Parts: sequence; structure tokens; C-alpha cells
Amino acid sequence: MIVQFVALLLLNLLQIIAAESSHTNNWAVLISTSRFWFNYRHTANVLGIYRSVKRLGIPDSQIILMIADDYACNSRNLFPGTVFDNADRALDLYGEEIEIDYKGYEVTVEAFIRLLTERVPENTPASKRLLTNERSNILIYMTGHGGDGFIKFQDAEELSSEDLADAIEQIHQHKRYNEILFMVDTCQANSLYTKIYSPNVLAIGSSEVGTSSYSHHADIDIGVAVIDRFTFSNLEFLENRVDSKSKLTMQDLINSYNPYEIHSTPGVQPINLRRSPDDILITDFFGNVRDIELHSEKINWMLPGENTTKPSIKRNSFVFQAQNDMQDDGKGFGISNLKSFLPPTRELKYKKHPISRIISAVVCISFSIGFPYYASKYLK
Repeated sequence: MIVQFVALLLLNLLQIIAAESSHTNNWAVLISTSRFWFNYRHTANVLGIYRSVKRLGIPDSQIILMIADDYACNSRNLFPGTVFDNADRALDLYGEEIEIDYKGYEVTVEAFIRLLTERVPENTPASKRLLTNERSNILIYMTGHGGDGFIKFQDAEELSSEDLADAIEQIHQHKRYNEILFMVDTCQANSLYTKIYSPNVLAIGSSEVGTSSYSHHADIDIGVAVIDRFTFSNLEFLENRVDSKSKLTMQDLINSYNPYEIHSTPGVQPINLRRSPDDILITDFFGNVRDIELHSEKINWMLPGENTTKPSIKRNSFVFQAQNDMQDDGKGFGISNLKSFLPPTRELKYKKHPISRIISAVVCISFSIGFPYYASKYLK
């Protein structure tokens, strides 16, 4: 009985540790499926979300941006080379070094499913691949025109709720995600996630079955609506209340939805989700994973027993940030520079192992000896 208890205790402990440490990177798949000038707002929707996730730390290398039509270069655009999501035109969403990975007729149902399932040609560049693993959180945001159980691509083909569910299940079977946030802004959006059955998926849609999703407002100079109400609500929350260190949760975002202002009833469906939306930080999907963040501070390099009157080293001119999107611009703080600031190496005397490690070792040895005996006797 003691062996059985220890075995169950260790298994539960391992499951808890795995659950807490399984999330190490975030990815975003952002897609506007519409074309033609009157669907300008759909591209503005997706570019607004794109800007938010970049601001919160997800690098372009982990964002797949798919836009079915190029409105910035459309001959009807009174402001060439720009896309705005507000009539005041205060922010050009197209001018902030965006990287569109799939453009125009590259945006198809087949391309989307191949992207999710990693069934792409071998010569496909990394920028067009979803290189996730079992520790990846994935945000999938879709906007366009839809109906009961489907979303239209290019006004020519449809992605069904069954196709979407099967694609997500393939990702699950190949252990290519930890959790998925599926968010869709389209008419009858909530019908698109009803067939999903894979674990650890949080689905959010803009409108119920039988109801439409509506635009927020138009720009009279551009001549069309520039953003949808549901996406406007999300961006208003993200831009005004969320930063990279925010402790706001997905439930806080969900609670901010006002059906009267959105003109439809958003749907929320946790699908075999091991965590409650109350426990999921918004930055678990919309932000980057930052394991270490070091800032400039006064550092005393003196060892115990040394003369503490010696001047300490101030390193106020250097700020280090460890994050997934670190890049070397040629002016970074290299190893050669770092060595010049470090003190000479000294021989350190290490302390003995603490008793907790000895106890852990004894428990592990007991488990390794006792569990095979228990399994052979009781688990046949």
C-alpha cells in the first residue's frame, strides 16, 4: 500500500509540473479570407489584431499573416499604401513593417489546412510554416464572411466546421500545441467551432447561429466600413488595458463584451480545457513568453569576507531582456563585451546537498524499485 501511495503521489506531482511548465512559446495564425474593396474592414480587422500581438511581444517569426486581398494597393484607395481601422486615420496599420506571409490567391482553404497540419512542400520557407510543438500556445484568428457551419474564402470556396475540427485534431495527434485560442469574427461565427473535439481549445465567436456580425463605422473618404464591431471591442480592450506584464485574464476579456454595442451575442466555448478562462492570462495567447527579464541595477561583485568598501560596479548603461524574439542588430551586447565587465574567476566552495534533495532521491529510488513490482502484480 505504501508503494502504491508513493507511486500515485509522484504521478500526480509529475502531471502538475508538466501542466505548469508545458507552455514555452506563443504563435499566432491571423487570416482575412475576403477579397473585393467592400470587404476592406476584414483586412483592417486582422491587421489590428496583428499590431496588438506584435506590441505584446510575439515576433514576426511566430506570426503567420494571411490576407486575401491587397487593399493598400487597390486603385480605389484614396490613401495609397495605407489601411486604417478608424475614421480618424490616426494609425496606419499597413505602414509598421508588416510581414504578410500569404497574400492574394495564396489564401485558400487548402493552404490554411496545410499550414495548420504542417503538410506543406519541403521547400516551403519557414515564414510560411507553423513550426509549433507540444509546448506552443496558438492563437487562430479568422475574419470574413460566413454562414451556418462555414467561412468563405475568396468568395469562391468554403472552410467547413468539420474540416476545421479535423485539422485541429491532426495538430493534437502530432503533439503540435499546448492550448489553442480560436477566435472568429463573421456572421454565425459560433457555428464554426461546434464540431471541434480536440482538448485544450478555447473558442470565441462574434455571433450566434442565425445572426449576423456587423461593422462598427465607416470612413466617408475611404467609402466603406473600416472595422467590425466584435474586433473593435477586442482591440479596444487589448490596446487600452493590456501590456506585456498584464495579469488580466481571458475571462476579463470575455466579461468586457457588450452585446448591445456589438449588435450580436458573442459565444464562448471551452472545449476539453484543463484551465478555466479565469486562470488563463490574455498574454498566454496574445503576448510573448518571457522567462527572464533583467534590468539595469547596481551590482556588488564582492564575495563574502572581501573588503566591502571597494567601489561596486554600476552597469546602468546596459539593459538585458531575454525573450523569444531577440535579434542581433550588430550593436548588441556581445560575449566579448560582457567578459570585460565580469570579475576574475575565483574558486568557490560549494555547500553540501540540502536534505530535501536527499529525500527526493530516496523517493525516486523507492518509486523506481516499487512501481515495477506494483505494476506486475496489480496492473495486469
